[in-house]
Amino acid sequence: MNQLLFHLDPTLPISLQQQLREQVARAILDGHIPVSKALPSSRRLAQELGIARNTVMLVYEQLLDSGYLMAKSRSGYFVNPEILEGHAARPARLNDIDAEHLAWEELLTMHPSRQETINKPNDWPCYEYPFIYGQIDPELFPTQHWRECSRDSMSVPAIRSWAVDHLNDDDPLLIKQIRTRLLPRRGVWAAPEEILVTVGAQQALWLVSMLLLKQGRRFGMENPGYVDMYNIASIFTKDILLLPVDEQGMRLEARISTCDLIYVTPSHQSPTTVTMPLDRRRALLDLAEQDNFLIVEDDYESETNYLDNPTPALKSLDKHQRVIYVGSLSKTLAPGLRVGYMVGPPALIREARALRRLMLRHPPTNNQRAVALFLDRGYHDALLRQIHRVYHRRWQCMGEALATHMPHASTPSAYGGASFWVKGPAGLDCNLLRELARKQGILIERGNLHFFDEPQGEYFRLGFGAIAEKRIEPGIEQLARLIPQAILADTP
Repeated sequence: MNQLLFHLDPTLPISLQQQLREQVARAILDGHIPVSKALPSSRRLAQELGIARNTVMLVYEQLLDSGYLMAKSRSGYFVNPEILEGHAARPARLNDIDAEHLAWEELLTMHPSRQETINKPNDWPCYEYPFIYGQIDPELFPTQHWRECSRDSMSVPAIRSWAVDHLNDDDPLLIKQIRTRLLPRRGVWAAPEEILVTVGAQQALWLVSMLLLKQGRRFGMENPGYVDMYNIASIFTKDILLLPVDEQGMRLEARISTCDLIYVTPSHQSPTTVTMPLDRRRALLDLAEQDNFLIVEDDYESETNYLDNPTPALKSLDKHQRVIYVGSLSKTLAPGLRVGYMVGPPALIREARALRRLMLRHPPTNNQRAVALFLDRGYHDALLRQIHRVYHRRWQCMGEALATHMPHASTPSAYGGASFWVKGPAGLDCNLLRELARKQGILIERGNLHFFDEPQGEYFRLGFGAIAEKRIEPGIEQLARLIPQAILADTP
């Protein structure tokens, strides 16, 4: 064993001591350090790694206390054999039957990896102009308040509360905060038995689809619309009715009466950002009652409305329990926390809870408690006010930049949200534009993903939740210069 086994990086946010401890422990568990051979002396290993000897000595002492190492008088430190007990020995040989490799592609009953969906580079913060949707500016994350709530969720009483097996129950404090803090903002009032916590809104959409869709049932949704809702629905039914979108959201065409379940994003239509007015919401509910269909209301981005008072949620107008409400904290707190919730009739929530139990029992209760404390202490309300101020400025800046540098681009009237849906000139290839932009440090989202019948390549989406205000105008200017290069040559 030599220094090649360990590589310390002083640029990482964790100390060299912690890096070395983790690497030695991993090397022991992976069998890279023989039980019969002494580890290098602290002096030798410190010299080889170019670090202080005290650092190595502290690491060895910690590993000794943790049971990874044992000390032998005058011989040094050795791997403690007990730490490796319970590890299966590597078989001397595999079975002797010769056979061809299994055709796994043919054995699978579905291939969701083949579906088109939104892909976002993991290194998006490294891009100079990240007009990427669905991510938040790290500067807006309430680090201090979140640390406080995370710390308090790890107190002894809190751990005793959430560490036990809750089977399929949710944190009662989080349910209370959803009932009293989040839902009333949208005009929705619900009993505890009508609420289910989910791993983001995505899981809620999956649960609803699994319980209410099957072959022979017709599903209606907006076109253009949310691509992963289309992907989820297509797993359960092939009968998907695509309903066009205008400046007031999903159009209520006569064909809607043939549907069993409708999916709609009325607050800020995904992806066009238009808002469904109150009259059309009431008309949709009337049709649901008249033609006997159910509605899934995805109320994402309802908090970011910059010109008018927010229109009440569709669920708030629902008298007959035809609306299943889906909400999330991904667009306000952080997408990585994966905290969502659904509201519906007790019978539906009961079965959704049982189905969730079969999948994962319940979302991690320690995360639920931290989020509950964050809501309870008013930190989320303060965060919403800050996001509203910052996003409003960015929204204005985006509108001005587009008017200046893309005056011929068509953008629908928008009153909020965290993105702009842009229609470029005829013949624009949004795939080519995205690649050209990426090479210039500009990230955009191609729009053809959101059309499910005839892809229209001249659309693209520009998010402003993750980009600093000062970078918006120069980024739009550079993007505008690339558009002529992305227009197909045979366009009239």
